Amino acid sequence: MNLSTETGRPGEASRLPELTLNLPYRPPYDWQAILAFLARRTIPGLERIDGECYHRVFRVGEAVGSVSVKHVPADNALLASIRLPEAAALSGVTARLQRLFDLEADPEAICRGLGRDVTLAPLVASRPGLRVPGGWDPFEVAVRAILGQQVSVDAATRLAGRLVERLGERLADQTETGLDRLFPVPERFTFDEIKALGMPGARANALVGVASAYRERPQLFERRDLDDTVAHLCALPGIGAWTAHYIAMRGLQESDAFLPSDVALQRVLAEQGRRPTPRELLARAEAWRPWRAYAVMHLWHADAATTQANPQRE
Repeated sequence: MNLSTETGRPGEASRLPELTLNLPYRPPYDWQAILAFLARRTIPGLERIDGECYHRVFRVGEAVGSVSVKHVPADNALLASIRLPEAAALSGVTARLQRLFDLEADPEAICRGLGRDVTLAPLVASRPGLRVPGGWDPFEVAVRAILGQQVSVDAATRLAGRLVERLGERLADQTETGLDRLFPVPERFTFDEIKALGMPGARANALVGVASAYRERPQLFERRDLDDTVAHLCALPGIGAWTAHYIAMRGLQESDAFLPSDVALQRVLAEQGRRPTPRELLARAEAWRPWRAYAVMHLWHADAATTQANPQRE
């Protein structure tokens, strides 16, 4: 880690000291896939992707900063340029980047585990470095997951953009990064504010419920046994099994989270025009443990490729 000589006033992420951090991973690493996944979900003002680089502004504790991340394949690492008012917050930022880019995954073990399945074997062989993109923090993933219920990725991203625009703290003097909004803190999630965005009442209640639960129980998103995690999350209003597993998969790095009711999974695994039921998918996925979340990613990629090749496909 190298500290640059550039300094500035506290609170101005574009003028703060810059820390350069190498974040290693176990190769192979499918940077293009993770970048494409994040690109479809970038929230204007909060994050952006320019070519081969991911940019974001953030708050960790009381520290507000910015980060830019690019791939350095020759080093088997990502290179993060981080601007922070204090180095003490660096460990929190590093942990978030490791989760966001799934840097602790063991692709060889994942490929061995999934490669025994006749359907997954060619998918794993073609993308052995595929990762499960995480989120900046579990609360943000939970909000995004609720916004994504029963709508397309593009629609959910638009809703997230409106939410951040209305409720996120605005940062001054961000001309260098072009990013000027922080993701909203839980305290900003009130029913009236959410409803003003045109959200259905049930979705507004779900967002307020998860924000309120997180305020009251900061340990809400601590890692537990997967079944316990899902049970805790499903006890909140408006959160069912799909949403709970999605939060576990992307927010808590739960490698065995699974989405048997996901339409894309059912579609890509259809045989002779018949889609498997959630119960049938669960039974089939038993052989994929403990890597079911990575199976989800491979199947999503396969479904996206088929859909692009046949736009008329449902």
